[in-house]
Amino acid sequence: MADLFEAAGLTPQAPSPLADRLRPQRLDEVVGQDHLLGPEGPIRRMAEAKRLASMILWGPPGTGKTTIARLLAKEAGYQFQQLSAVFSGVADLKKAFEAARVRRLAGQSTLLFVDEIHRFNRAQQDGFLPFVEEGIVTLVGATTENPSFELNGALLSRCQVFVLKRLDETALETLIKKAEAFEGAPLPLEPEARAALIALADGDGRYVLTLIETLFNIGSAKPLTTKELGQVLQKRSPAYDKDREEHYNLISALHKSIRGSDPDAALYWLARMLDGGEDPLFVARRLIRAAAEDIGEADPMSLVLANAAKDTYDFLGSPEGEIALAQLTVHLATAPKSNAVYRAYGAAMKAAKETGSLSPPMHIRNAPTRLMKELGYGKGYAYDHDQAEGFSGQDYFPDEMDRQTFYTPRGEGAEGRIKERLDRWAALRRERGGA
Repeated sequence: MADLFEAAGLTPQAPSPLADRLRPQRLDEVVGQDHLLGPEGPIRRMAEAKRLASMILWGPPGTGKTTIARLLAKEAGYQFQQLSAVFSGVADLKKAFEAARVRRLAGQSTLLFVDEIHRFNRAQQDGFLPFVEEGIVTLVGATTENPSFELNGALLSRCQVFVLKRLDETALETLIKKAEAFEGAPLPLEPEARAALIALADGDGRYVLTLIETLFNIGSAKPLTTKELGQVLQKRSPAYDKDREEHYNLISALHKSIRGSDPDAALYWLARMLDGGEDPLFVARRLIRAAAEDIGEADPMSLVLANAAKDTYDFLGSPEGEIALAQLTVHLATAPKSNAVYRAYGAAMKAAKETGSLSPPMHIRNAPTRLMKELGYGKGYAYDHDQAEGFSGQDYFPDEMDRQTFYTPRGEGAEGRIKERLDRWAALRRERGGA
């Protein structure tokens, strides 16, 4: 009679997932990470020398972090011990360190692999330091998050950080061919559907093998079209965390594409963010900033249009309101550019901090009382509208401060006309003794 485990299919003979069955057995078999594992790669050299340094493997899901750690221990002759920061606590760490200490006394080195190491808090991360320093363990931590933000500086200073790349089309195609060879049959897909499968994997090797296993399991009698593939497999959510590094990477890419006058790239990054679930109002705020910082007086209407696009989204909501953000993105990317106002404000702020509390010159101070008039407030002020060309040329800086030039228009778009006026006023100021 079958027991509960057999009834549940949990016997030793139960088949493991295809991704597990195709797990590489040597570092040479790992795909997509040649910059680390190729003949001149740093991890390859460590394995060949059989001397490992503590390291952090940073990369997207499904790029081989766990596999690399396991094979690294195997090829370097280290004992492999694995912990997950999701399921482990201080007690588990103490047991792991004690076991490693015992092995070291017996002449055996330990590679301690910690998956999702960024999930350990700061105090737990500090707990690694003495054991790493003494060489009791060689730490290999895996993380999908930027180590600069998530790991202690003290721990980072004792580890090398290696960045794993998302798998490209060539690497994913290699995995597909391995799966086909293992199954002894081609994938039941038309060429266009095969390309769509690779795109659907989004650089994740484990995920593409999961999709392949699903396709083999359904046993289609004929190759599937792209449309049929979409009906069989669910579209994967894009890898995008609204409060993590990718959030800042993509908004930076959007802003810099606008600054670089590339509307097509800017629209792509806008679409990536919105498709990933980003708050459209967060995007709108950055677009308003771009209008002020990178376009400024070259196209003064850009700031007005930016606020109008934000109001449009507020009024229409999603998805209709997102069209206004797309229109604004194109407008900003194709507008003439000038950061002259942005730079001028920064220079003025620097001067304000350096000069302290200098008072305005007497002639431009307000004089609402008789005493203030008697003290000379407002004396000698020339009303510009009554002067020739509507310009007096007086000096408006503090008496103790030389005249400064903060705003230097670049001459792009509407700012070209501003530059002409400023040049004319500067000439008049010199003529009239305003410096």
